[in-house]
Amino acid sequence: MAIEINEIYLSSVIGRSVINSKGDQIGVLRDLIMVPGEVFPEVSHLVIKSRKKIKTLPWSEVTLFTHIVISIGQTKAQRLDVYVPGEGDILVKRDLLDKQIVDVDGAKVVRVNDIKLGKLDLKLCLFSVDIGFRGLLRRLGYERFGERFARAIKRDIPHSEISWEYVQPLEANSSRLALNIARNQMNEMHPADLADIIENIPIQNIRTVLNSIDAETTGDTIYELEADMRNVVISQLNDEQVTDILEEMEPDEAADVLSDLPEDKAQELLHMMDREDAEDIQELLEHEEDSAGGLMTPDYFRLSAEITIERALALLKECADDVETIFYGYVVDADDRLEGVVSLKQLLMNPPETQIADIMEDNIKFVYIDAEPEDMLETLAKYDLIAVPVLDADDRMAGIVTVDDVLAHYLPQIIKNKRR
Repeated sequence: MAIEINEIYLSSVIGRSVINSKGDQIGVLRDLIMVPGEVFPEVSHLVIKSRKKIKTLPWSEVTLFTHIVISIGQTKAQRLDVYVPGEGDILVKRDLLDKQIVDVDGAKVVRVNDIKLGKLDLKLCLFSVDIGFRGLLRRLGYERFGERFARAIKRDIPHSEISWEYVQPLEANSSRLALNIARNQMNEMHPADLADIIENIPIQNIRTVLNSIDAETTGDTIYELEADMRNVVISQLNDEQVTDILEEMEPDEAADVLSDLPEDKAQELLHMMDREDAEDIQELLEHEEDSAGGLMTPDYFRLSAEITIERALALLKECADDVETIFYGYVVDADDRLEGVVSLKQLLMNPPETQIADIMEDNIKFVYIDAEPEDMLETLAKYDLIAVPVLDADDRMAGIVTVDDVLAHYLPQIIKNKRR
């Protein structure tokens, strides 16, 4: 039975001699084989280099790990199983050290410089990964020198470690070790953070990240990427996966993604999509990309002047997930003529029996479908609006453009200027 140990770093034991209780050297520690555990991944075997052979030793035979003393004698040690790498084996040094991981708590890609091990219920477990400069110094054997230098300049070398439960490995052969909590947290990360992660990992790892998030989150993440990177990500997916993702996206965002693809590829994906979704996106694709028609979404909170506030709030609950914004309700007639607009504040502040016609604003600010970004921005800013309705050439309601859609148009240029 393994005796009590405290936490220890992998770099401190890899390469150490493995001896038996009589002091005879059996070999040197080359690696550790990990298996999923109830709380943390656990060490099942030690991988030992003995002369010209690589052998394995069960963890249960270790009596002291800090100096790697084992309970078996020399004769039995010579009969240890020769290590034959298995397809599903996960070796700590080989598969985790120096590998990139997603820090789901910090929303970034980092590199594993060292690994902290510790004892839990008589088992040796992987507790955390060291992603900091201190871990790199420790591996190189310069940690004490680094500390002396840091004290001399009155600085500190911080400890930068992440508990395993907040780590999502990117390597395919180690991804099954990730705990469910890590995968759940990937879904909870902001799409902009996920986009940053995707832009900073090797192409072959993109699928691993995308497989950890749902279709809706994937769509939002793809939309946050630059056009070239969007195409790279889409190339990692099959057509059925892409269409599922596009159907979960807002129509205007899906249209932006398709507009960056070759025309024949975009049309092929549209033909595979749900007919109603495809028609909405196709209509948007027919407009100039930077016009109101290209930036708008056809999904808006639609109301009738004759209904009451009570009925309007019921409709809002039904369609809230499907519309771009719930802050405004647009009152249209049977011919899609825009009659008025009401705000969410008006719906909440007035009696439920009040008719929409009595509270709607009929002096409506709008833009036409061919309006340029400057026109939309001016209208939104001048009248302090979150969204502005878009009318077609026949003065019918075509959709709405939100302030974030217009800002997204200007943002790349703003960032470019800032970098300069």
